[in-house]
Amino acid sequence: MYRRWVSPMMRRILLVNVVPLALLVATLLYLNQFQNSLLEAEVSALREQARIYAGALGQSAVIAAHRQHRAHPGGTDPDNAVDLSAALARPLLLRLTEPSPSAQARLFAPDGQQIADSRPDAQLPPDGGDGAPVLSFRSGLERLYDRLLLLLPHRRLATMASNADPNAEPEVREQLRLHDNDSTETPPFIRRTASGLLLVTVAEPVAHDGQTVGIIQLTREAREVDSSLFAVRSSILVLFLVALAITVLLSWYLSQTIARPLLRLAASAHVMRETIGRTGSVPRQLLCRKDELGELAQALEESARALWARMDAIERFAADVSHEIKNPLSSIRSAIETLMRIEDVTQQRRLLAIINDDVRRLDRLITDISDASRIDAELSRSVTEPVDVLPILNVLAEINQTTRKDGDPVLSVEAPASDRPLFCLAVEDRLVQVLRNLIGNAVSFSPPNGRIVLEASGTGSMVEIAVSDEGPGIPAAKLDGIFERFYSERPAAENFGTHSGLGLSISRQIVEALRGTIAAENRTGPDGQVAGARFVVRLPRAG
Repeated sequence: MYRRWVSPMMRRILLVNVVPLALLVATLLYLNQFQNSLLEAEVSALREQARIYAGALGQSAVIAAHRQHRAHPGGTDPDNAVDLSAALARPLLLRLTEPSPSAQARLFAPDGQQIADSRPDAQLPPDGGDGAPVLSFRSGLERLYDRLLLLLPHRRLATMASNADPNAEPEVREQLRLHDNDSTETPPFIRRTASGLLLVTVAEPVAHDGQTVGIIQLTREAREVDSSLFAVRSSILVLFLVALAITVLLSWYLSQTIARPLLRLAASAHVMRETIGRTGSVPRQLLCRKDELGELAQALEESARALWARMDAIERFAADVSHEIKNPLSSIRSAIETLMRIEDVTQQRRLLAIINDDVRRLDRLITDISDASRIDAELSRSVTEPVDVLPILNVLAEINQTTRKDGDPVLSVEAPASDRPLFCLAVEDRLVQVLRNLIGNAVSFSPPNGRIVLEASGTGSMVEIAVSDEGPGIPAAKLDGIFERFYSERPAAENFGTHSGLGLSISRQIVEALRGTIAAENRTGPDGQVAGARFVVRLPRAG
């Protein structure tokens, strides 16, 4: 069951489809730019609130400074100096922060001494900020989210001060110094605590008539930032889960349309290999497919049929060889048994002549059988090349004329009157063997001083080579059967056993291996009567 539903191919398809999606979602979950924009809005709102607090404290919480008070570092006259009053500042600070219970405000003197704190006994509440607890489900989900968030690598926030340490408290004197040295705003102090709370702190100077009398520091938990990020990330995760489910289903469907047919093809090949007979074949549903798997199924089916055809041919060949070899062996055995029983020298010599003829016939038969069985292997290793046909025909005709005896047929070559060479794709030695077999067959059936014509011409993408004789022709029912192994229909004047009956079969075997065709037909004269036989070989044209 595991191999069926979670195959290795399905795992690979699922991995290839899910990994890019997971990487994309992981990249989107950081949301740095969105987080920084939310923090900037939070800092702006908090800074505006701190300025309001600072203005109220600068007008309502100051008293005249004592005479012995040193001059303010800003250079104001000690006679006009004022200080923040803790008695006035504390109640005013509590009233100011009452509408914002999620914020913590602290007031400091210019020397960094704390004057007032809106939450002197506690830090920011761990609940929703306004004192109201959140729903347990959402709280648990957010706690899980916060824990996962702490596992992510933290980067410095874009709005954090360059010298800020997220684990340290903001230094009031440093913020006051920065404000005094330049006219820009003091940078915010943004940090995330060990418990995962995101805190934003801003500081604004408290001024009275242009004189800085203190600094107010306002800290607030940026829960809205985390909530917004949580909402966006939740939406992304939901979309990711939906996309993941669709991806898994599509991957499963794809694996079923690819892996399962391949497994069925493998099972069919296994059945073909293991079973006796030919019961195993490719399922018809796979053969009817119009895709690459259908082509693979058809190729497997064709390969199986070709293998079975080759096995049939081997069986027939073995049976034919056994039959053809058994005949001369039987004749030799009978002749030897008879030779042992007779004493007449003349009859003994006659029996010895029969044995000699049978031995020669057997030797010729074994030689042709060996050649026929060797052709396929040799041609599978050979590479076809362009072969010029006309020079081969001319050489064969010249050899025949040189060795011709009185009464033997005359060979002639007929070719188109073109100076362009006629090339075919073949193996030259094997092509010469085919032509010798056809010429030898024509010589056997030609009348005394007959004429054998060798023709060559180009027809489209093929080269046609023909061997014609003036013999009795071929019976119409045997035009294809003469290429069968051990088929022999020889002239009456020819000695029995001179030919093995494999010449034309070997010729067809060679031509078909060269991706060509060979056929036999009868020539007819003007009166419509058979005027001889004609063998036509067609091979692919080169160029």
